[in-house]
Amino acid sequence: MENVRRYRALASLCRQQAAYRPLQNWELLGQAEHFEYLAEVALKAHFDACNAQRDEDAEAPVAA
Repeated sequence: MENVRRYRALASLCRQQAAYRPLQNWELLGQAEHFEYLAEVALKAHFDACNAQRDEDAEAPVAA
């Protein structure tokens, strides 16, 4: 989850810089979009791992 926060922070910084650098606007916005994509991928991987663990726990037999 720390990577998600980092990627979103980097995306935010890119968008802020784009506002102040009109000549690099498109490049910075493209970088921001890329960091948002990486954040989504990392978030999906995290939730997939959590769901897989929950599925494995649910399938484990209960000892009586």
